[in-house]
Amino acid sequence: MRLYFDAESYLKPSKQSGSLQSRIFSDSFKSSPKQVYALVYSTLKYRPYIQQIIKKSKIETTPSIKKLRISRELLEMLVHDLCFSARGRINSGNHPIKTAFLENKTRLIAEFTKLKLKYKVKDVSELPVEEDNDETPIRWFRINTIKCNPDDFFNTHSWFAKLQPVNSISDIKDCGMIYQDDYIPNLYGIHPKEKLTSTDAYKLGQVIIQDRASCFPAHILNSNDHHIEVIDACAAPGNKTTHAAAYLDPEKKSVVYAFERDVKRAQILKKMCETATGKQDLIHITRADFTSIDPLDFPEVTGLIVDPSCSGSGIFGRALEDSFNDTVDGEIVDKERLNRLAGFQFSIVKHAMSFPKARKVVYSTCSIHATENEQVVIDLLRDREIFERGWKLAPRDLVIPNWERRGWEQEFSSIAYSNEECIKLAGGCVRANPKEDGGIGFFAACFIRGDQYEAESNAEVEQEVHQEQEQEDEEEEWAGFE
Repeated sequence: MRLYFDAESYLKPSKQSGSLQSRIFSDSFKSSPKQVYALVYSTLKYRPYIQQIIKKSKIETTPSIKKLRISRELLEMLVHDLCFSARGRINSGNHPIKTAFLENKTRLIAEFTKLKLKYKVKDVSELPVEEDNDETPIRWFRINTIKCNPDDFFNTHSWFAKLQPVNSISDIKDCGMIYQDDYIPNLYGIHPKEKLTSTDAYKLGQVIIQDRASCFPAHILNSNDHHIEVIDACAAPGNKTTHAAAYLDPEKKSVVYAFERDVKRAQILKKMCETATGKQDLIHITRADFTSIDPLDFPEVTGLIVDPSCSGSGIFGRALEDSFNDTVDGEIVDKERLNRLAGFQFSIVKHAMSFPKARKVVYSTCSIHATENEQVVIDLLRDREIFERGWKLAPRDLVIPNWERRGWEQEFSSIAYSNEECIKLAGGCVRANPKEDGGIGFFAACFIRGDQYEAESNAEVEQEVHQEQEQEDEEEEWAGFE
């Protein structure tokens, strides 16, 4: 029963960020993570039907099941393996729970047969499910320039060289095609069914699987800029960390300081960084909460990536889980949780802006909610300390200017005095829509300070914001005559 015990918690409501797959593979248990993921994913996939069988069979009310206090989640997985799996049997040796469950096998199979008749199907594969809405349309990978020369890559790797180039991600209809991205250097898209992980290049760390939008932060950080020391504030699992390291010049003793407070995630980060960098000393990992770090201990850091915990609402692998939460038009309506996350996100970005020589901070989330995205940016722009330190939202020229989907302009109406100013502020942000833009839902905003950025800034807009705020503060302080 070990497999079921290890998988049980993943069927319960979770406040953790990240996809189902990333959470399972970052955990540690005796069962194979692949088996746990397959069981949980498939159980979620057929959960509405499984719940019908449990209800109709009244298995929860039987004495043996009640005596052992078998949880609903465990029952769902057992029903799944009995009725919805290819083998149709429980994956366990002798165990009291297995024995008690199989005492009800006849009635469960009877209800399963009725269910198939109800939906007019002969096989479970014919049952309508939400699975197709939760798959990535493109598998993105980047050539790891730390380990190989991108100019020679296709000449030395026949598996990649045989792929047929196409002009758009919409042209990738099947295996055998490859698209070179127009926005991120050395990034390519292929069909998700390609056996990329079986290639030598992947096993050697010469290519890294990373969603296109996830590549935005490191690219924005280094756009029209060059850093010797940078920080990845919330580094695990390490995709953005290793991407940031790929922009560094090892001959100048460049370094990425990577922070991760969770023990298990820090181990995953370490493993990924070792695979991506080999023996090169480009990434220094510290297991610590970034907000506890004294900025004065890193006097030469000039750029920071801050990708903190978020709702994960833009990630594939959450749709099946979220479909069982309270929703409105398919969106999570837990506003209290979003507000808590936004408060944390604000505080960690503000801390990043306190490093003495920092001149660029890129804030990102894999969320689709304005509460965690534009509203956090607005709160940062309104903050007096941040304003006095000279921080402002970068102009579009510095934030992947040819990417069309920007921040939501209407969100900035609370601090801008014209539609033109809303457009200008939104230009400092980029968004990616799930599936529509070839991958996960994502948001990134770039903050800058200093005279080295010659492009037009939105300092006038932000000055007006703070003048208005100062006026409001004065009005609040006035208590009137007594």
